[in-house]
Amino acid sequence: MFKYSDSNKRYYTLDYFYKHKFNSKVFKVSLNAGFTCPNKDGTVGVGGCIYCSKSGSGEYAGDKTKDLVTQFNEVKEMMLKKWPNAKYIGYFQANTNTYAPVNILKEKYEKILALDNVVGLNIATRPDAISDECLDYLEELSKRTYLTIELGLQTIHERTSILINRCHSLECFNDMVKKLRERNINVVVHIINGLPYETKEMMIETVKYLSKLDIQGIKIHALSILKDTQLEKLYKENKFKTLTREEYIDIVCDQLEYLREDIVVHRITGDPKVSDLIEPEWLIKKVTILNDIDKEMKRRNSYQGIKYK
Repeated sequence: MFKYSDSNKRYYTLDYFYKHKFNSKVFKVSLNAGFTCPNKDGTVGVGGCIYCSKSGSGEYAGDKTKDLVTQFNEVKEMMLKKWPNAKYIGYFQANTNTYAPVNILKEKYEKILALDNVVGLNIATRPDAISDECLDYLEELSKRTYLTIELGLQTIHERTSILINRCHSLECFNDMVKKLRERNINVVVHIINGLPYETKEMMIETVKYLSKLDIQGIKIHALSILKDTQLEKLYKENKFKTLTREEYIDIVCDQLEYLREDIVVHRITGDPKVSDLIEPEWLIKKVTILNDIDKEMKRRNSYQGIKYK
């Protein structure tokens, strides 16, 4: 059995991590705080990343026309029916959630922290959108709740980063990871498999690189081509190759083998809205993908970190 597992999983799942840290079932409640993004408003770029949806990659975040407490309680009420003793982490998901003056960030974050059974916050953002003043506040926040900063990297390859209009460099990302870890703030990194023109080797290189950094978690996504995005336009014009389900499973299993064993896997596949998805269609069968990853790791008799050096 894998070191950080009490089930058939051969990688370090978020569910296992939460269960052993909090001695309870823990849910992340996705929220939309109405932030924008420096890659949309012209600060560093316009149009956003080419795969980013109209919701700012917050498809399952709350309705931004409702206040944050209402958003939170709507999700909480559903979860309580199944797990009445659960604890919660507020997940600021849509767009760039440190991209505002600190007084506004405080107002939004503290509102959620004040709710019953909230044990932490996850804040999704960009490495170029955390000011020094914000870092000071995040450091103070991390001393009184379980705080995680989620940084979107997607790939270490600059050519791809330019193509997807990421508008920040790998150096910028590295600098922010260092700044956050100097303040003992947990870091989770998002990557995407299947970005246009990337090879399997390139995707594995991204994970090898991240395994050497002081990060605490990773989110692995499959590229979703969604309606009304720049990526949809590129796909229709160029018909770049998308990954098959079998290719994705093979790549993820390879990545897990190179991933340092103490890095928590927060996500291992995408979860797009069916109504928005153009390709790949196999992404809608999330449970099947998860099961097939488990089967392939078992077939290989492999575990997370087995090839990490």
